Amino acid sequence: MLDKLKDKTVGIAGCGGLGSNCAIALARIGIGKLIIADFDNIVQSNLNRQYFFINQLGMPKVDALKTNIENVNKEVIVEKHNIKLNPINIPHIFADCDVIIEAFDLSEMKTLLIETVLAEMPDKYIISGSGMAGWGNNNGIKTINYGKLYICGDMTTEISETNPPLAPRVGIVANMQANQAVEILLKIKN
Repeated sequence: MLDKLKDKTVGIAGCGGLGSNCAIALARIGIGKLIIADFDNIVQSNLNRQYFFINQLGMPKVDALKTNIENVNKEVIVEKHNIKLNPINIPHIFADCDVIIEAFDLSEMKTLLIETVLAEMPDKYIISGSGMAGWGNNNGIKTINYGKLYICGDMTTEISETNPPLAPRVGIVANMQANQAVEILLKIKN
């Protein structure tokens, strides 16, 4: 059944905590192609929740993530875009995707991506993350569906100095996003 994933393409907008962990999960199960986009470089504070390593500090996230994906599964095709996404380039960068994963930190970027995909790319599925800060409350994390939009998280937990994003909850949501993508992809006819 998973061999069907070799013909599928997933776009990941943002290569931080959600995006890097989601990409690695999809690479491990043999997704055919990943299109990744981010404009940021890796800094020390990213290492508490993102799939990067100390020797990658200072590198563009898309370059490091491509290397890490290839270290997990050399058969995955990785197309990388070191760019800040906007309503003009989103439809072009993710045109060939079956599913798009929203993996941004900033709520305004989340909104921009979701609104652009729903308005300009209505045939695409989009999976977003919302509410993953802190720790505990595993049972509060869920997936909600609104047509072709899926949202994974607890929908309420805001990031703050006393409630930071940490690897366990960020990883849970990233893997939920990957799992939701697989569910959608296995239902899509070639």
